[in-house]
Amino acid sequence: MATDELTPWGRVDETGTVFVRESEGERAVGQYPDGSPEEALAYFERKFTELAGQVTLLEQRAKRGAPAADIAKAVKSLTATISTANAVGNLEALHTRLEALGGTVTELTEKQTEESKALVAAALLEREAIVVEVEKLAAQDAAKAQWKQVSASLDELFARWQKHQQDGPRLPKNESNELWKRFRAARAIIDGHRKAFFAELDSTHKDARTRKQELVTKAEGLLPKGADGIPTYRTLLDEWKLAGRAGKKFDDALWAQFKAAGDALYAAKSEVDAKDSVEFEANLAEKLELLVEAEKILGVTDRSKAKESLASVQRRWDKIGKVPRDKVKVVEDRLRKVETAVRKLDEEHWQKSDPEKQARSEGLASQLHEAIAKLERELAEAQATGDKAKVAKAQEALDARKIWLDAIK
Repeated sequence: MATDELTPWGRVDETGTVFVRESEGERAVGQYPDGSPEEALAYFERKFTELAGQVTLLEQRAKRGAPAADIAKAVKSLTATISTANAVGNLEALHTRLEALGGTVTELTEKQTEESKALVAAALLEREAIVVEVEKLAAQDAAKAQWKQVSASLDELFARWQKHQQDGPRLPKNESNELWKRFRAARAIIDGHRKAFFAELDSTHKDARTRKQELVTKAEGLLPKGADGIPTYRTLLDEWKLAGRAGKKFDDALWAQFKAAGDALYAAKSEVDAKDSVEFEANLAEKLELLVEAEKILGVTDRSKAKESLASVQRRWDKIGKVPRDKVKVVEDRLRKVETAVRKLDEEHWQKSDPEKQARSEGLASQLHEAIAKLERELAEAQATGDKAKVAKAQEALDARKIWLDAIK
């Protein structure tokens, strides 16, 4: 049974052939022999629905700003497909929608072209900023550069360059090549400075290595001297500090050898000190006992006895020998106090018995006696005349001479 009026967009004839109606007439789109006319039309209408869905999807992609070239390519493909589609539906409406998309593609192309230019311009600025940074690194004073930091910065800039190249928009070839030449030139300068620095550093390390090896040999040569080698070892240690760095690996190994020699010398000194400590403690006990005797001299007023007693103490003091280092000042200060007291007794005796001083004192006393006698006569005359001014002057002079006379006595 034919179904010419089942749908405004298609029909099925008595042979089961399905036709689609278009403005230029109808066109056979296929047969559905094993089903009813309704099922046949439904099948080809589903084909139309699929095509309409593709057009709708394309429209949505265009609205979301998909690449204009991709939209244009899809419009062309769908237009060709719809023109010969084995489907039942308003195919001309789909054509109209595709034609509208063609206008959208033109607008989209212009918009995306402008956006692309803006992205490229921004990308060029970003790429040039990387170049400027690496050129600043290359312009640094190589003698003051911290090469570990410089190398890390250079690696980071190169990683940024690569990421920008991979993820960023495609740049014009000329501009891209020019920026890469600048980056590469700056990197070459940095690499050259770094190589020169480490070559010089290697030379410096080599010299320091040689010098420190010599110091190790000298330090080990002191071992037979034991504790007596320590002063020379300290001099070698000062030289070690001035020798410079030989590189961490060599520095650690050489220092271990040098220090081992020093440890051996100080170990020998510790053994000597331990033996001396026993002996010195005994000496300390003797000197403390002797100090008790010495300090009794502080109460002696007879210079000769005091000097004789002190001399005896000093002879025995020297004979006893050394005491522990931390006790030296304590015992020496106590003995110095006694020596000072005896020396003071001697000085006082000398001042009293000095012939020259006695002669000077006697001569001055004689002069003062004569002056006092004269002033007494002048005072008496002034008192007799009643001249108060002369009396006061004579009395003042007389009193002064008497004070001087008492002083030299």
